[in-house]
Amino acid sequence: MAPPFTKLVLILVILFTLGPGYAYSSDVFVDAECLTVPGSEFVDSVKSTIQTVREVISIVSRFSGPIGRDFRLSNAIADCLDLLDFSADELTWTLSASQKPTTGKGKYNSSGNTGADMRTWLGGALGNQDTCMDGFEGTNSFVKTLVGGSLSQVTSLVRQILGMVRQLPPTIAHDRRKLLFPGWLKAKDRKLLQANIAADAVVAADGSGDFTRVMDAVSAVPDYNSQRYVIYVKKGVYREYVEISKKKTNIMMIGDGMDLTIISGNRSFIGGWTTYRSATFAVKGKGFIARDMRFENTAGPEKHQAVAFRSDSDLSVVFRCAITGYQDTLYAHSMRQFYRDCLITGTVDFIFGDGVVVFQNCQILARKGLPNQKNTITAQGRKEPTQPSGFSIQFSNISIEPSALLGNSSIPTYLGRPWKLYSRTIIMQSYISGFIRPEGWLEWNGNFALDTLYYAEYMNYGPGAGLGGRVKWPGLHAINDSSQANNFTVAQFLLGNSWLPSTGVKYTAGLLV
Repeated sequence: MAPPFTKLVLILVILFTLGPGYAYSSDVFVDAECLTVPGSEFVDSVKSTIQTVREVISIVSRFSGPIGRDFRLSNAIADCLDLLDFSADELTWTLSASQKPTTGKGKYNSSGNTGADMRTWLGGALGNQDTCMDGFEGTNSFVKTLVGGSLSQVTSLVRQILGMVRQLPPTIAHDRRKLLFPGWLKAKDRKLLQANIAADAVVAADGSGDFTRVMDAVSAVPDYNSQRYVIYVKKGVYREYVEISKKKTNIMMIGDGMDLTIISGNRSFIGGWTTYRSATFAVKGKGFIARDMRFENTAGPEKHQAVAFRSDSDLSVVFRCAITGYQDTLYAHSMRQFYRDCLITGTVDFIFGDGVVVFQNCQILARKGLPNQKNTITAQGRKEPTQPSGFSIQFSNISIEPSALLGNSSIPTYLGRPWKLYSRTIIMQSYISGFIRPEGWLEWNGNFALDTLYYAEYMNYGPGAGLGGRVKWPGLHAINDSSQANNFTVAQFLLGNSWLPSTGVKYTAGLLV
């Protein structure tokens, strides 16, 4: 054991080497600029909240399993346990990031900006309790009341922790050409991204692969996989429900094309499922990439909420995929997500959730729904002003499906409506067709959120892009300054220059000039 004097010298040398930008205690080792409170206070708060979440899980778990004949209630309780467990994970990631630098191997599923990472994870943990409560819609049970108070306590604690974290500005972007294939990406993966696929597993409905079901291939992926694991899904229609759990990390799933490789389901709210559980395809594992596939929910508009694709995958990419359904098609539930060259269709709130999301070069098309129904493209769910979440739609085509014009040329279609108090959606440099209502945006319920939401439009074009007829809400902004619009680009909003190049998917870091 080193003498006390030697220990003191070692500590002083380490602190001098790192410089004044780091806070150090027995519990925390993190850039001090990230925190608004002493590091030890932050760590104690996170640890205490994790313990509270575990206690609430214990309470809710007493009601798990079938409850009489109430199928939806059983699903709601299962959702709560799933979401609370995920909140505990997100808090644990935050604790880990505060106690050790995200460098080397640990940087693989990190943006490299500790503050941004922690705010993203905490933002996800903040919203999970709301999703849990939403699942009780349509049930008549004392369970909702019983667990509601405990969930509110968790939300309050996470809100306080989120307020302790600052997001540091993005580091200066590197030359993208140099970053295209970073060091950790193996030669096999480079070839895969550039040309033919060397898959780790092949799924084929005709039996010519390793598996006939997509979910079986997912189950075979090693837990907490640290390297890219490629699943090639051959053309065919796969009528199944796929859920990639938090343990199945860094999966890359590739099909033969959005019209050839199709994963199809029809779960819906009317069918007794919660909105969260209705997803045909759902992913939580970090670093997920999907390419050249279709995810669909065929339940139809009369079945109300029916999700085709749900994601809680941080630093994830969906590229050249179709996501099709009606109400609540794409559930970008939480975390940082990037969609490029995708087709997304639906009717009511068909892009919704509380993720930090950028859509680039996508076809976003409203469909024909129920008679006298109003189409709303987005319903973003940011509930606190401190959350980093929001939807940014860039270089995209916003219109309606041609089939929606048959017999009815006046389906009222809007860019979005505020699902939560601080709903945030930005549309930039996109084509907006004349089928979008001149008002642009629709109320959720009276004056709810009209002062607190943040909706913005910047340099859009097309017959529906005119701002003269837009609603006159305090929260709606016509951006005229490119520096303000830059806040919602891939480079700024997603810190994409630090992690998107490793996926091999093309993207535009900033604005088109």
